[in-house]
Amino acid sequence: MNTRQTQLQAFERLLDIMDDLREKCPWDKKQTLQSLRHLTIEETYELGDAILDNDLAEVKKELGDLLLHIVFYAKIGSETNDFDIADVCNEICDKLIHRHPHIYSDTIVKDEEEVKQNWEKLKLKEGKKSVLEGVPRSLPALVKASRIQDKVKGVGFDWEESHQVWDKVQEELQELQDEVEAGDQDAVEAEFGDVLFSMINYARFLNVNPEDALERTNKKFIKRFQYLESKAGELGKPLMDMTLAEMDVFWEEAKKI
Repeated sequence: MNTRQTQLQAFERLLDIMDDLREKCPWDKKQTLQSLRHLTIEETYELGDAILDNDLAEVKKELGDLLLHIVFYAKIGSETNDFDIADVCNEICDKLIHRHPHIYSDTIVKDEEEVKQNWEKLKLKEGKKSVLEGVPRSLPALVKASRIQDKVKGVGFDWEESHQVWDKVQEELQELQDEVEAGDQDAVEAEFGDVLFSMINYARFLNVNPEDALERTNKKFIKRFQYLESKAGELGKPLMDMTLAEMDVFWEEAKKI
């Protein structure tokens, strides 16, 4: 791999290119923090896709795209004298040193769980009023639920055994069924949310990332459905003209591939 000197030279090269683009490129010159936001979110999802596909060449490419965005934001910040890339780097360095007293101080921890607990305690000491302040409001709901549960676990608010969580899932499912039978749509939605939240919590006890698990199922469904579409195309028959029984034949074939 590259030496530290080569790595720093590559980063300096990126900073120089960013300076050029911001000065000379009409598109780059007009960008703001706000205009870049949705593009950064898109790049983050593209990185996530590459990671799920275990495509390391694509991971490298998408990491570069995200790094560009970080440098871009820092360049914009420097133009208003609010912050620059050195401030950004020093901020995260200072945070990491402060949040890892078991590395940079004399704190002793016995395992990963104690590291997480110390992390949350330190955040509260830094002035945060709630351990949940670190959960972004704009996170997708499934990811947000998972992060909420991780955060409260860090301060000891958690089930002791996995069977207790499964019992809670069963309880929430029954409450959902009761509301479905009662016909109260608002209550159905509320209970459905409770079911999802409890399932996400159960996933944590199974050491399953619920986002990854759901995306795995999404990809599996897409692959099978596209196989079904291709077989229908070979027959010259639109899917909407096929019976469910006919489609199920190809669906079962797809499951075996």
